[in-house]
Amino acid sequence: MSEIKVNKISPRVACGTTTLGDSGDTFNLPSGATITIASGATITNNGTQTGFGREGSVNWQTSDIKTSTFTASSGEGYFINSGSSITANLPAGVAGAIVAFSDYARNFATYPLSVTPNGSDKIGGTNAAAKLNVDGQAATFVFTDSTKGWVNVQNAEDTEIGTSFISATGGSTSTSGDDKIHTFTSPGTFCVASLSSVAANNVVSYIVVGGGGGGGPIRGAGGGAGGFREDKSPATPYTASPLDGAGAITVTATGFPITIGAGGSGGTTAGPNNATSGSASTFSTITSAGGGKGGGGGCGTGGTGGSGGGGVCGAGASGNTPSVSPPQGNNGGTGAGSGNYGAGGGGGATAAGTQGYPNSGSGGAGPGGAGATTSITGSPLAYAGGGGGSGYACISNGTGGSSVGGNGATAGGAAGAGTTNRGGGGGGGFEPNVGIQPVSAGGAGGSGVVIIRYKIQ
Repeated sequence: MSEIKVNKISPRVACGTTTLGDSGDTFNLPSGATITIASGATITNNGTQTGFGREGSVNWQTSDIKTSTFTASSGEGYFINSGSSITANLPAGVAGAIVAFSDYARNFATYPLSVTPNGSDKIGGTNAAAKLNVDGQAATFVFTDSTKGWVNVQNAEDTEIGTSFISATGGSTSTSGDDKIHTFTSPGTFCVASLSSVAANNVVSYIVVGGGGGGGPIRGAGGGAGGFREDKSPATPYTASPLDGAGAITVTATGFPITIGAGGSGGTTAGPNNATSGSASTFSTITSAGGGKGGGGGCGTGGTGGSGGGGVCGAGASGNTPSVSPPQGNNGGTGAGSGNYGAGGGGGATAAGTQGYPNSGSGGAGPGGAGATTSITGSPLAYAGGGGGSGYACISNGTGGSSVGGNGATAGGAAGAGTTNRGGGGGGGFEPNVGIQPVSAGGAGGSGVVIIRYKIQ
């Protein structure tokens, strides 16, 4: 092999270009060799290098600020200006590849950027997306090898405006994703010690559920569900109920007293109309009324409330009392009121109680109205279903709404209670043919609950 040793190669014409080799040629740099780039010199890369990385920098794409999902290219940095959560798809991993992202709009906390690896590539050793979710955040990823994949070599936060999160105590606590959840099943105080420096993060999500009404006795109607109110903050991603929109609450650094409504008592066999309504739950400016009692035999009337109690000899009682928007509940169902009749079901958060009918062939006693399902705790749960009605003799019982309202009693059985801390109405009591089975009392309403959710990281 021939060898040429020189100290300098210059173009033939001043300021011209010197070409090394022809297209397809390969120049090998032996192990231990060093290439030094003098100060002021420029290297322009119009191709793709292999076997070594860049100098740890990217070319920032200032003329192409990203507002929607895109695929990144190695060697480029991207500014993100989005009004929604978007995805940056990484290129196929090659050793030394480098990509960077920066929060142009300073809203990653509200609209995170998901950085997604290509195919089976990894980020930090895991084949899963990374999430940039701090306002003003910038991150630089370099592809190392198949074991670790893309590694974040530089993670910065713009501290021009300091970013922090709510710190609070009270109730029982849990987490879901980037959020903290406080669940109050008894009276207490939501104590906010400090606030987030990002105003949007001080708007909390919540549900407030009143105590359910007790079911009526002796051919009794179902108790109404406790009132249900919910508001979801944009900063806390979860699936809210259809009743989302009760009103935003922005917390301050103070204590917020929490009231949890008790469920009403079921009516006893001593009288036709002695069930009681549930009581209210409160958080800040939000109050959810207790559910109305179910009417009892002898044409006892149901009570108004968050959702109304079912009727015996006519229409059920009114729900959404007092009136709020979106409605906190619905009316109780109508009772048939004569002969072998079925009583109406109690109203639920998203549906009215169902009508009762004169005999089992026509449908029997009315089921309770459906409750509201929300994932504020991290998994979907139903709240505030109405209690099912009961009846006389051969009448079939009504089921509780959304499995949280109590079932109406059957012949020889007891009425179901509303689910504790879910605001369900109690089921109505049964009256058999004289001397066959004993009459039954109504079921108790379920107690209420307050749940608060907010962003912590």
